[in-house]
Amino acid sequence: MAKIDDEPCCGAPAGPPSSHIERPGYQLWHFVEDLVETPVGPVPKVSTNLVMSDQMGAIRVRLGYKRNDYKVAPGLYCVGSPGPEDPVFVTANYKLSFDALRRELTGISGWILVLDTRGINVWCAAGKKTFSTEEVCRQVKATQLDKIIKHRELILPQLGAPGVSAFDVRKACRFKVIWGPVQANDIPEFIRAGKKAEPHMRRPTFTLADRLVLVPVELSLILSRTTVLVLFGIMLLSGIGTEIFSISAAWQRGLMAIAALFSGVIAGAVLTPALLPWIPGKQFALKGIILGLMAGYATIFLHKGNISTLEIAAMVLSAVAISSYAAMNFTGATPYTSPSGVEKEMRRFMPVQALAVLGAIIAWVAAPFI
Repeated sequence: MAKIDDEPCCGAPAGPPSSHIERPGYQLWHFVEDLVETPVGPVPKVSTNLVMSDQMGAIRVRLGYKRNDYKVAPGLYCVGSPGPEDPVFVTANYKLSFDALRRELTGISGWILVLDTRGINVWCAAGKKTFSTEEVCRQVKATQLDKIIKHRELILPQLGAPGVSAFDVRKACRFKVIWGPVQANDIPEFIRAGKKAEPHMRRPTFTLADRLVLVPVELSLILSRTTVLVLFGIMLLSGIGTEIFSISAAWQRGLMAIAALFSGVIAGAVLTPALLPWIPGKQFALKGIILGLMAGYATIFLHKGNISTLEIAAMVLSAVAISSYAAMNFTGATPYTSPSGVEKEMRRFMPVQALAVLGAIIAWVAAPFI
């Protein structure tokens, strides 16, 4: 057999040889270290170390870029050197959730059953019923888990409880559900304690750091591609006046309106999450209204120039509407709300927000004529 020349005559040096676990037509994730043979076939063994590409991917989705397509394939994975008596951890196929779990399994041998939650995290997927009783049982049967392990126990994250009935899982696929801790970083202690959760493991936390890390995503949801069209529309409306249309008015009044708009965005998507525990009221939309009022008047106070009463009303109404909507949108990111509570709040406040926007437009267009 001819010796392979690692130094080609042209181009860059040859890359490393293909891995023995690669398969034609499939691209392996970088975190797959090997394939572990089981009675039903090979199972991917994943690393518990997060590398630079994992960290950069996390930053990317935290900024809202392609966050709806950041997922791993559902199915069965493993860590360490698992056997039939080792624990089975259940998680979502949102890669941030998957990474958060595997990172905490260093030194632990076990199985990871990944549900098809459409790339949504555990908490939100439970509310949307994709992290569900049916999906748990479907993956248990699809992976033939009963032929791999002997104990017939599944450890599910506590935040998945709204979507899963432990009773129905046992009835449908004869597996017992054990509710794990809220935070993945408590899993090692949970396992050492014999799969018993201490009281602090059952309490969800939502610290300032937890809230602020969500701000970039909230901003990306508000400042979407349509923002440019909205800003262009504001400039056009601002130029309407007694002279039919004035470019100078479009510029001067347009910047005022845009300042009010962005003050509402900052109030609702940044300040509301940051100051959440200290803002009066329980409903997030109401918290946004309070900060929106303050932001609107602060914008007016900082503006140097004559502002009519109608313009003041329009700027305050727009800031309030945007702030209230952005704050209400943050409701789904918290561990304290329920899907029914979110729907009730939306039904109550979205008409108010729409009326505020309509009132702001009417007042802003009418101001030059009065």
